[in-house]
Amino acid sequence: MILIDVTMTIYELGETAIVSQIIEHLNIEFEDCAILDLTDTEYLVATTDMFHRKTDFPEGIAAWQIGWMCVAGTLSDIAAMGAHPCGVLVSMGLPDLEPAFVDSMIDGMNACASECGTRIIGGDTDSHQELTISGTALGRISKGRILRRKGANIGDLVCVTGYLGTAGAGMKALAHGIEDSTAIKKLFEPIPRIKEGTRLAESGAVTSMMDNSDGLALSLYQLAEINRCGFVIWADSLPVLPEIDTDLAVYAGGDFELLFTVAPERLSDAEDACELTVIGEVTMEGVFLEAGGIKEIEQRGYRSFPC
Repeated sequence: MILIDVTMTIYELGETAIVSQIIEHLNIEFEDCAILDLTDTEYLVATTDMFHRKTDFPEGIAAWQIGWMCVAGTLSDIAAMGAHPCGVLVSMGLPDLEPAFVDSMIDGMNACASECGTRIIGGDTDSHQELTISGTALGRISKGRILRRKGANIGDLVCVTGYLGTAGAGMKALAHGIEDSTAIKKLFEPIPRIKEGTRLAESGAVTSMMDNSDGLALSLYQLAEINRCGFVIWADSLPVLPEIDTDLAVYAGGDFELLFTVAPERLSDAEDACELTVIGEVTMEGVFLEAGGIKEIEQRGYRSFPC
């Protein structure tokens, strides 16, 4: 049982403690998506994500990119289960915006959904002081193929898709007045790894998986807690673009890549499914970085609640 200090506010407790309390109170699984029986052979997976103008949309982002980002972030959870998306619902709390701005957002949402093989199927609108968008995505997955956060075994290899720290580098570039870069495009227009997720599920090689939207470090700690294991990450193996340092690769959020574990003897099957990088291995305990020595990775990254 999780004991919560009732004298503290939710911001003082932090997002992880609050989410853990809710999960325990409702007696549900800590997964990227809710999992429901659809047929005897298939699950329906469902996820929802909320985005706010002040906390989620950096300065300089266009309306089209806002729409894309919201759908991408929502569909990333579907990808993490290895599921095929079958629709996205979008609810928008709108301040007094120009109609063209809203139209452009919708175009961005639709473009992202289409890129991922699905579409916007409905939603809701209301007035709001701050632009607030909530995306809900549905997906289907064979019961024998679904990928969960739990399942990692000691000795498994830790893998990721894509590059790490790129979105964080985009935020850093914006802070320095740079307006056009590969990193900023990654930040504004993340790619949900739907194709990679479904292919990894079909490979049968993956033992656990989630997306790393909150950053590699926090994601590793979540997997470690669920699987009662540890991790050693090899700094020299982290996939990064030029000039992105290890701290960004480990702690920055917003990349929306897949983080997963693979049985060593099945690595070739995972590599046949998609491009990936092996970055470490599952151990008994602790979350460590090997970089000319061993040091503990801090439990920090992107947080929804202010610290």
